[in-house]
Amino acid sequence: MGSGKKDGELLLWIFGRLRKRFGEKAWRREGDLTGLLVRTVLSQNTTDLNRDRAYQGLRKRFHNWEDLIGAKPSGLEKQIRSGGLAHQKSARLKQILGRIKSENGSLDLSFLCRMTMPQARDYLLSFKGIGDKTAAILLLFGCGKNAFPVDTHIFRVTGRLGLIPQKANVHQAHLLLADLVPAELAYEFHLNLIEHGRKICPARKPDCPICTLKGKCRSYIKMEKK
Repeated sequence: MGSGKKDGELLLWIFGRLRKRFGEKAWRREGDLTGLLVRTVLSQNTTDLNRDRAYQGLRKRFHNWEDLIGAKPSGLEKQIRSGGLAHQKSARLKQILGRIKSENGSLDLSFLCRMTMPQARDYLLSFKGIGDKTAAILLLFGCGKNAFPVDTHIFRVTGRLGLIPQKANVHQAHLLLADLVPAELAYEFHLNLIEHGRKICPARKPDCPICTLKGKCRSYIKMEKK
């Protein structure tokens, strides 16, 4: 990447183009932070459809999240099997929720929103099974903090555009983009980048001819010079 000023200018240009293409999106707080945490853990290494099936299975089986802590592993695995990696995810959920309850007396995660961004992030990352993406989703969607979740679409698109270095890994991308993207733009930018990645810039055969960002896309410009 270039200078900080140039990176910021590029980001604002991309943001404006994406807004024109996919629309403005106002931040909506997730009311159930614990449910958001559960849903995000279930989303790991699976599709949104399978995640939602697993989540709905849990909601039908457990009246509240505290019931999940004492559930038999076999019963819990059965409810989330559609989401894949059921054995691993059931163990992680029981461990994460059990520790939160033990340390805080309840599963109310609203205290995260009262922490500073570094404090909240460090707390979440101290749990096995919670990585950069899960922590950032909770802090952005649940608290409106200056976090920027990087999924496969965002990692691919921001790399092609030159917002992150070509050799950056996903962990580095989280840190770089959280620092680069203004807090007031993060929610909309996150959603519109994902939509762009799904509809215009997939991993295979990106639709460059109709891409509104191609004029400043590092990958497209490099390809055109060949």
